[in-house]
Amino acid sequence: MIATPTRPGPAAPPSDREGALLGRPMPADRWRGWVVTLVLAALGGVVRFQHLGVPTDHGTPVFDEKYYAVQAWQMLRNGGYEDNYAYEYIVHPPLAKQLIAVGEWLFGYTAWGWRFSAALAGTLIIVLTVRIARRLTRSTLLGGIAGILVVCDGVLHVQSRIGMLDIFIAFFVLAAFACLLADRDQVRARLALAVREGWIGESPFGPRLGFRWWRFAAGLMIGLAFAVKWSGLYHMAAFGLLCVGFDVAARRAAGVARPWVGTLVRDVAPGLWAFVGIGFLTYLGSWWAWFASETATDRHYVEIDGIDPGFFAWVPPALRSLGGYSMNVLRFHETLLTPANDPHPWESKPWTWPMGLRPMLYSYESAPNGVCGEPDCVQATMLLGTPAMWWLALPVLAFGLWRWLFLADWRHAAVLIGYLAGLLPWFLNLDRQMYYFYATPMAPFLVLGLTLVLGHILGSAQRGFERRGTGLLVVSLYAGLVVANFAWLWPILNGDPITHEHWQSELWLPSWR
Repeated sequence: MIATPTRPGPAAPPSDREGALLGRPMPADRWRGWVVTLVLAALGGVVRFQHLGVPTDHGTPVFDEKYYAVQAWQMLRNGGYEDNYAYEYIVHPPLAKQLIAVGEWLFGYTAWGWRFSAALAGTLIIVLTVRIARRLTRSTLLGGIAGILVVCDGVLHVQSRIGMLDIFIAFFVLAAFACLLADRDQVRARLALAVREGWIGESPFGPRLGFRWWRFAAGLMIGLAFAVKWSGLYHMAAFGLLCVGFDVAARRAAGVARPWVGTLVRDVAPGLWAFVGIGFLTYLGSWWAWFASETATDRHYVEIDGIDPGFFAWVPPALRSLGGYSMNVLRFHETLLTPANDPHPWESKPWTWPMGLRPMLYSYESAPNGVCGEPDCVQATMLLGTPAMWWLALPVLAFGLWRWLFLADWRHAAVLIGYLAGLLPWFLNLDRQMYYFYATPMAPFLVLGLTLVLGHILGSAQRGFERRGTGLLVVSLYAGLVVANFAWLWPILNGDPITHEHWQSELWLPSWR
């Protein structure tokens, strides 16, 4: 356990080792930080929720909403589980559909109903991004810049206004990342206390750190991401390794004699429990309604099919049935291949995602004559990353990699790991059907990476007024460019009626058509 001083006294100046552990302090303007956060979240909420009922397919869902809005309504009717026995289309865990069902419970089976929870999750992503950027940069100003960028990202905007699953996995992954950063700071504060009190060297492995609530919360959040889509498993592995890296670096900075062994002895086992144990228990908990039912898809799979349990006889039949059901779903995903002669017209592969080279058209229809000022009008909604941000993805990634490998900048390393965990696993099976909306969890990490770069451009206040003023001018101009780019794309991100000429002017690249 971490001891606390028994008597207050004059604060001693921090040692070099304490300074290395604690780094730059958080900004002192705590209340202003929260005002900035809440103002940007309110602005982003207005942007997300305005005209949330547009578009629809004559009042019905559009694109893959046709699966998830219907399944969420079935959950609402059945008490938490789907009853569509064509289970090849029930191919994701239940959590996100249960969240969509909350909106349908509030607003009925309407576009507002099946999109409300997604819009709320998209608004909360703004809150998380501002707070994470502020913690990474120790700057309320840069936290606010990150908030502006995340409000103006086309991918997060559109995904917040559609009744699909991906905005929820982006939210829970980002929440897990926020908890992991808070755990890092807490661990370093506890080790700094041990250094100050002089018992850091009582063991070559370093001290025990007590229960780490933020790490526990990170495991819970990553379990919720896994309960939205199985791709959350990649972030579970990535963040688990990142947590180990944070712990080794902290113990080394504290002067622990054997930091790697100390991390293995002190931290890895409880870390595995937090990320894997708590994560999988959270995932299983999302199936509560499936376990409680008698008629959910494959609820009695092993009994009906008479499957011999063999070695797994000790596992309850309900868990074995869920395992069998999951194997069927896994086979569906493994065989969901791109037809050689009939690919989906908007399919894309992961190498196109960082720059958004192949967006996704969710809806396209003729609008009533005259609503756009011309006799012939169109309403289209396209998933498209704001080019002023997404076209800089590769330079941002290269800069972050350089900062990580050659300057040991943990901030760029953490953001890069979060981004790549959403991208690299999709290269494992390139024959599978894939779409740009799979890149949704990457978007907040792109914003964070851009914010770190802008922080380097801005510079510190200690570098002189002229240098700081020039940096502030460049950062402000860039933020203005992003806002202007987002405003230009607004009609095709929101399905506003426009002329055919205007529609064509929005399609900057041949691959966008």
